[in-house]
Amino acid sequence: MDIDALEYWNRVGLIALSFPGAVSATSYGTPAFKVHKKLFARLKEDGKTLVVFNDERDKWIKRDPGIFFITDHYRNYPMMLVNLAHVKRKDLKTLLLSSWQIQAPPALRKG
Repeated sequence: MDIDALEYWNRVGLIALSFPGAVSATSYGTPAFKVHKKLFARLKEDGKTLVVFNDERDKWIKRDPGIFFITDHYRNYPMMLVNLAHVKRKDLKTLLLSSWQIQAPPALRKG
């Protein structure tokens, strides 16, 4: 992971680990965050793209397809990709929280 990628991932980690039950993990050999053993965010192999769960990805993609996008691999999954070099911190926090909420058990979401 190059210095920029590490910086991006550290920014993700500061937000992701602030959610109840969130832990650092790996997924497909890349750094990830999980809640109760369920993935809610991971770094793609390129080191600069984040994978998150999202129920409103069409809205995000329409807003800025240079930052928010999918590949054919994710077309049939409720997930999207985020360009970490260009995403605003506020949007990153919103997306990580949404992804965490999708994957977290109800008891944690209520807390």
